Formats: sequence, C-alpha cells, structure tokens
Amino acid sequence: MSEKTDADLTLPSVMAALPGRYREEVLVLTLVFHPDPHRIGETAVLTRRGPWTLGRLSPDFGLVPGSGGPLDDQHVSREAVRLSWQQGRLQVRRFAGSSRCRVGGRELEGDLVLERPDLRDGVPLLLGHGVVLLLRLSAPPQAVLPDQPGHVLLKGRSAYMCSLREQIASVGETDVDVLVRGETGTGKELVATALHQASRRSAAPLVCVNMSAIPPGLAPAALFGSLKGSYTGAERSGQGYFRQAEGGSLFLDEIGDTPPEIQPQLLRALQQREIQPVGAPVRRVDVRVISATDAALEGPGCDFKAALRHRLGACEIVLLPLREHPEDIGELLWHFLSSAAADANSGPALPGEGSSDLEIAAWAELFHYFLCYHWPGNVRQLANVAQQVLLARGALPVLPDSVAGAVEPPAGAAPEAATSGSGRRMQEIGDREFREAMQACRYEVAPVARALGVSRPSVYRRIEDTPGLRLAAQVPQEELHQALSEHDGDLQATAMALRVSASSLRARLRDAGR
Repeated sequence: MSEKTDADLTLPSVMAALPGRYREEVLVLTLVFHPDPHRIGETAVLTRRGPWTLGRLSPDFGLVPGSGGPLDDQHVSREAVRLSWQQGRLQVRRFAGSSRCRVGGRELEGDLVLERPDLRDGVPLLLGHGVVLLLRLSAPPQAVLPDQPGHVLLKGRSAYMCSLREQIASVGETDVDVLVRGETGTGKELVATALHQASRRSAAPLVCVNMSAIPPGLAPAALFGSLKGSYTGAERSGQGYFRQAEGGSLFLDEIGDTPPEIQPQLLRALQQREIQPVGAPVRRVDVRVISATDAALEGPGCDFKAALRHRLGACEIVLLPLREHPEDIGELLWHFLSSAAADANSGPALPGEGSSDLEIAAWAELFHYFLCYHWPGNVRQLANVAQQVLLARGALPVLPDSVAGAVEPPAGAAPEAATSGSGRRMQEIGDREFREAMQACRYEVAPVARALGVSRPSVYRRIEDTPGLRLAAQVPQEELHQALSEHDGDLQATAMALRVSASSLRARLRDAGR
C-alpha cells in the first residue's frame, strides 16, 4: 500500500473510510468450499473469549453470521479442532482420533500456534476431505444488500468488499471525478462500471478508453475529435471519446500512460469541461471522468503533471489486492467456474448433490490449493485459471499445465503436504477406488495423490503393484508408435488409450527427439 502513503494527503481517499483495517478485529471463519456449494461464502464469528470447538456441529455459519447452521459434513468429526488464545497467540489443537485437518497446507497432528500477523493474513484450513475454511483476524463481515450498486458486478462478502460497494453507492450519487488505483487485475474497470451504474448518468453511455493504446500523435484527435482535413490522413470528421460520452461517463484506463504533450489539454477538459477538437473551435462537454492506473503518478522520474494528478483524483478509490481479502476467493472462484461451465458446457462437472466423495475431495483440494496461493495477477488471474480448469476435460478437476508451475506451494508447508495431502494411507484405498481415481485424473500422479489424500511416492508404488497399470516409460516402443498412429498423433487420446500420464508421455517423446 505504498501508493496510499505517497498520495497527497489533501485528497479525499475512499481507502481511509474502509472498515477492513480500522474497526475492531475478531476471529472470522469463512466457508471457502463446502460439499454444498451454495454455502460458499458463509461465515462464523468467534466473538467470545474462547476456547472454541470447531467440528461438524459447531460453530453456526450463515450469510449473516450465525443465521445458518453448522458444517454438518459427515466426514468432519463432531469435535475436530480446538481453538484458544494463549498469551496473545492462537493455539490450534487437533483432538486425538478426529478427522483430518490441514492448516496452511500442512497436516495437523498435534498442536500449532498461530501469531497475530499470520491470522491477519488469513490461515487456510482443510477439514475432513471436503470442507475448506479461512481463519482470519479481521473486521466483522457485514450483510450484503441485494439492491446495493455494484452487488452484481463486485462479488465477495468480506468487510472490505461490503464497504467498497457502500462507497461506490455514496460516490456514485455525486458527479465528482474519480481516480481508481490498484494493482493489475483488481477490477478497476468493474469499479468504474459500478460507479457509472450508480450515477444519474446510468442511462447515458459509458465510454471506456485504454490510454496506453492511443498513439501519442493521434491522442488529441482520439480524445477530443477532429474535422475532416484538419491533419494528414483525416479523411473524415471524428467525434472523439469525450463527445461520444456526452451526458455519460468516460473511463480513462491506464491514465498514467497519457502522453505528456496531451496532459495540458486533458487538464483543461477536466477543469473547464471544455475541449478543442483538432481544426475546430472550443466546445463544452457534459461528461464525468473516471480514471484508473496501477502506476505511480508522483515521485522522482515521473513525468505526470501534478496538477492533472490532483484534478483526476477529486475522489480516490484504492483497491486492495486479492491477497488482502482472501475470504472472497471461494465465492469468486465459484462464480467464475459456474460462468465458465454455463458458457462452455465442457470440462469436469461442478460439485453438487449426488457428487461422489472422490469428486468432492478433488474440488476441495483445488479450492484449498488456490486459497494458499497469493495470486499476483489478482482477480483477473483467478478468473483465467477457473476458465482453464473447466476447459481441461476429465471427471475430476486438475490444475492446468499452463499454471501448475506458477502456482507456488503454501508458505511454510512441507513439500509433500503442499502437493499430495498424505492424510490417508494407501492400504485404506481399495482397488476399485484407486482405478477410478487414476482414470478420472487421466493417470496423472500428482492429481491422483491430491484426490486420494496420499503421497505421490505411494501412488507410484501402487501403479507398479496394480495389473493393467504402468508408467509411460514402460510402454513398449512399438505399442507407443501404433497408438500414436491410431489416434492421429493426438497425445491426450493416445495417453488415455494406453492408460498412462500424458505429461510423462510428452516428456518421453521430447527426450526421444520426436
């Protein structure tokens, strides 16, 4: 949040009004995944001194804290985990013989002590095999008002998101220009759209412009318009973005990339609401300007004019990165998965009533893994990965190859716990369950290990001991060539026919120089 520190303190900033960091802090449990996906986003607030028992029957969760019911999942023990404050730190104790519990990517066998900074960041919990929670020390969640501006566009029930929607409703009613700041992928254009929809200008156009995409030489004509013949190549008159947004709102994205030579004209347009089309006289415009940037607009080496920066930010909204409101990850991910499924009609079926324990476990593992990641690309990256999950064909969800290398294991997690769970023993898994998991995960070892809650080495050993299963390296060369020919070189189809991992098969072919 260095941008907030560098900002001119005379500017009103919506960030200063957000309650997420300044109001009382309480322990909040948020349901990030549940076998009944309709419960994703429910919360429970631990308000009394404690200790608290977390399990199948307590505490109560709800969209309004305490309004719903307990976890009520048969794979979670009645008493799974005990939480208690000990000298300013939170002790997490797993009851002996209780259901599996993973904390921050690591299997919990006895006691664990969490410091306040860890709790403020948020600590992921996996209970049983199908419930994912976030334990966080934060402001209490608020009720979500369905008629609140931005409710449809801006998903999330955290105190931060609720307050952001409140501020959009308040600022939207005014005609003041707004500067939206935040990291890439935090939803600046969605905020601009919500501001427009909340304003008296909602029936008029919202014109969105990417300032970094306008060539400097064409910027005056693109923004303010031009007359035919006013410059070389002007074969017809053009309105310009300001006039296109007449009566409505103009969203100037990447405002930090505005060419220095056009900044004085843009400042005049904001101050006087007057523009001068190229080759034409000055004319007045009625438009509200919403701008956005993820770049610094002040400081050494910055060529952005201070006067323009102050005028753009008559009101300033600073958006938090996703890692600073992780309790919204479950609801956002479910929204993106549902939207992608509705559009594509492909990929693994989403969990719901009738899903098997294996399917629920695989989806819970995916949500837990995503909750442990810090998402440098924020909400945009989360949406893209959700799309890739749905495009990957298979009965169970797997992490797409394109992002598997970029998704880091949870900080502080043991390597095996971060990728394979190790919550069960392979001896507990029957031959049928193992074969079904192998087929559903397309014979990829890491997804099989995550789905079954076992270690990857144990999967490799089980493959060696199971008739009809083998590794890609064990397929005879002649059989491999014949299968490739029968499937016209389609690697995925060949791998499924041979019942081996496509990624391992790809590596074998690459090593052979094919």
